[in-house]
Amino acid sequence: MSSSNFKPAGSKAQGQVDSDLQMVPYWSIVLAAVVFCAVQYMFFVLMPHRHNEVLAFRLLMSFTWGAALASYVLLLGYVSVDVKRRNMSAKLWMLVVLVLPGGIGAVVYFLLRQPTQTVCPGCHSQIASSYNFCPQCRYQLAPVCTECHRSVRPTDVYCTQCGHGLVEDHTPARLRA
Repeated sequence: MSSSNFKPAGSKAQGQVDSDLQMVPYWSIVLAAVVFCAVQYMFFVLMPHRHNEVLAFRLLMSFTWGAALASYVLLLGYVSVDVKRRNMSAKLWMLVVLVLPGGIGAVVYFLLRQPTQTVCPGCHSQIASSYNFCPQCRYQLAPVCTECHRSVRPTDVYCTQCGHGLVEDHTPARLRA
């Protein structure tokens, strides 16, 4: 994480949301489109038609099942990329998401996934992106109050937890607004 890309914890800019959506791989998007079209084919070609059947109900069911299965394929694609980004076992988590029924595997994954990893600029070791200091070399990654050592925003004048004046702290210039 370079010092110019620092964003306070908890802030999620629009660019970051867009990059999260770009984590869905191309193969997953293509497979989701194929699955959606296959469900439509199944509902309108393979399934028998009855003369007294309501067409609107068939359209609703085909679209609902197609969208649900295509969304599941997109979710699998997202998990396949996200699991590698978090240094977790890709085979294990893909198996869990596929085998546990009804999306329970995906819920388990999102509840138990590890925090994202980043590289410390000081010693180049892998650390959780939520850390304020590197545990290997004590490199300061985010601004903190020197009294209570809790996270503060770069624009804060006083610590919101203990009231300490942050102006007199010797925070590195790369962490100040």
